[in-house]
Amino acid sequence: MSSKKVIISACLLGENCRYDGKTKKVNEIVEAFKEYEIIPFCPESPIFGTPRERINVVEVNGKNRIVTDETNIDVTKLLEDEINSFIKSNPKADAIVLKSKSPSCGVGTTPILSEKKEIIKFGNGLAAEIFLNRYKGIKIEDELNFDVMNLRNKKIRG
Repeated sequence: MSSKKVIISACLLGENCRYDGKTKKVNEIVEAFKEYEIIPFCPESPIFGTPRERINVVEVNGKNRIVTDETNIDVTKLLEDEINSFIKSNPKADAIVLKSKSPSCGVGTTPILSEKKEIIKFGNGLAAEIFLNRYKGIKIEDELNFDVMNLRNKKIRG
């Protein structure tokens, strides 16, 4: 097994773990990291199951919260706990590739909604935000910004 590790959103690897029960597999990502130990990541599926109610990033009193779309339940703490548990089990990674536009995983592409559910800006999903603070000095991208050759060929220390 490779000593190089990459965390990849499970839906990009072909797992049917999205809210709608589908996948968003990107073969180029799987191929680019065939020599790495691939660590699948989906913080939503273990908590809410698949399929599940859609969640959104909603700005409430100046802070981003994760709120269910139809029932309007704040699930931020549940997701934070799941993400932090994942990080504790996977403290080191050489690269991270996440799902764009996701309320959990988007890197600068996630719609941030007002409490009236109108898009007010774009930003990071909850996991992306936490990962950017915890996994310092490594490349963290979503599949829209993913440069297969540069990321794969980046010299990794250690």
